[in-house]
Amino acid sequence: MIDFNNKTVFKLKQNDEYQRIVGALLIDGERVLGAYKSFRDGVVFTDRRIIAVNVQGITGSKKDFTSLPYKNIVAFSVETAGTFDLDAELEIYFSALGKVKFEFTGKTNMVEISNLIARATL
Repeated sequence: MIDFNNKTVFKLKQNDEYQRIVGALLIDGERVLGAYKSFRDGVVFTDRRIIAVNVQGITGSKKDFTSLPYKNIVAFSVETAGTFDLDAELEIYFSALGKVKFEFTGKTNMVEISNLIARATL
């Protein structure tokens, strides 16, 4: 499992590569709503959970998939990009896990991600 206390997925950009990679992990009826990738790692938002992808090793053939169900979210925070700080951030607090933080490029629609999580948790 990804150690979210010591690792942040940096500068995620919208990218469908991980949508295809996690396709086999989805349950019947589960739909992908957004997929993002950094240099190696990624995150996929579905209508039921967030799947964090941690690419390991030199070749990147080994991957760790962490499933984070929306039902375990107790709070979340969205920080949009600004004039000088071009990165956006998403912090999610999960019961029994703690804080998970993702960083996105400033071009990411953080309002859309915030609405997705709000619809799934409220």
